[in-house]
Amino acid sequence: MLEAYVKKILQARVYEAASETPLSAAPMLSKRFNNQIWIKREDLQPVFSFKVRGAYNKMASLTPEQKAAGVIAASAGNHAQGLALSAKKMGVKATIVMPCITPDIKVQAVRALGAEVVLSGDAFNEALDHARTLIAQHGYTYIPPYDDPDVIAGQGTVGMEILRQHPDPIEAIFVPVGGGGLAAGIAAYVKYLRPDIKVIGVEPADAACLKAALDAGERVVLPQVGIFAEGVAVSQIGETPFSILKDHIDGVITVSADEMCAAVKDIFEDTRAVAETSGAVALAGLKKYVQETGVTDRTLVCINSGANTNFDRLQHIAERTELGEQREAILAVTIPERPGSFKQFCTVIGERMVTEFNYRYAKGDKAHIFVGVRVQPGGEDRAALIQQLESADYPVEDLTDNELAKLHIRHLGGGRALHAFEEEAYRFEFPERPGALMRFLSYLPEGWNISMFHYRNHGAAYGRVFVGLQLPREDLYQLEEHLDSIGYRYWKETDNPAYRLFTA
Repeated sequence: MLEAYVKKILQARVYEAASETPLSAAPMLSKRFNNQIWIKREDLQPVFSFKVRGAYNKMASLTPEQKAAGVIAASAGNHAQGLALSAKKMGVKATIVMPCITPDIKVQAVRALGAEVVLSGDAFNEALDHARTLIAQHGYTYIPPYDDPDVIAGQGTVGMEILRQHPDPIEAIFVPVGGGGLAAGIAAYVKYLRPDIKVIGVEPADAACLKAALDAGERVVLPQVGIFAEGVAVSQIGETPFSILKDHIDGVITVSADEMCAAVKDIFEDTRAVAETSGAVALAGLKKYVQETGVTDRTLVCINSGANTNFDRLQHIAERTELGEQREAILAVTIPERPGSFKQFCTVIGERMVTEFNYRYAKGDKAHIFVGVRVQPGGEDRAALIQQLESADYPVEDLTDNELAKLHIRHLGGGRALHAFEEEAYRFEFPERPGALMRFLSYLPEGWNISMFHYRNHGAAYGRVFVGLQLPREDLYQLEEHLDSIGYRYWKETDNPAYRLFTA
């Protein structure tokens, strides 16, 4: 199998549209992690992503009749732009079906390349269903984003370039995994020619479809997929990529949103490139690999797979980088509600830098404060800080890994309610489109009251919303049945300590 793919990769017609991207040294990262770290700069492609390679190679394999029919794809981002550019180069009509919530910057980028954009549905699967309808109606030729041998061969040219650009020994190549086309292409080429080099896939922890498939021994569908790294937010690994990866990938590393944000910053500091979160996934995995294995003085390569990010998302990414580097601890600390308590607390903290402090007066003899403190990376210093506070008789709840605390509580003003009342708390992902809130409200029965609401734009296709609901006790049993009918992803947070301490 690998030999056949190597031949297809060597014959791939990608350079009529794509560029051979540089393999850039990362001196600051190399010094920090005591290894030689290199970044493959796919963010420098004409459409700022590697996807143009597979799209063009697939189109180059089409018959004249297939081209004449026009091509179509469903995509919310990089595949759309790669196909649009490829079709423009070949003079072929292209139709791209995009979810209605696709950020306007991506829609305009595809239109600027000459493709027709059709907006349909709120999610990728709905867009794909509409694309299939258009295929049935007009006979368009479908260009898949990853589950196709020609697409895989086009993406595999990334691996071919890496080996040509760095003929010396390489310990491992770290590859982002969504549907698996890029990882499969690189694994096929590298494992056939240089089986000594490890090829390691990297996935978001909440979208780890390859890891789930490897663990199960077969492809599985994830019940939910996180969307923070939209470019790799795939619920099932592709069938064709998995036929390669199940035998030729050396492992899969999963990373958190905070770790991806930290990697975005790392790439910027070494290259001045602003990667999208999915573009930084591979570096986040590389860093985790070094920390877990302790490897030193080796050559490690990661792929910056894309730079198509919204400018207004950068604020959120910047907020999470310190957490991703484990340089900030987020704590809920209980202090006495009396004059001088804050000064005494700061005395215990000592010379540590306080990065955030939230407090509002509440009745009673105890106050809960939300505090961010700068710590040394690695976790040991955070543990020492908590021990220091507890030794001073300050009860502490560590919220550093608490998504509700990081997404909402740290930005939520107003404090606790004056009078106690029954409330159920839920965190939602609303599609960023007009009418999303009205849809939510219309599904709530009469007699239910919204007692708290917090929304903050993150520059993504979905908004993060935190809601408090008051409802009759007899309606509790059907609460989540109503929420399921809305169709928005949600998480129950009523028992979350961040909610109980600061807003309940």
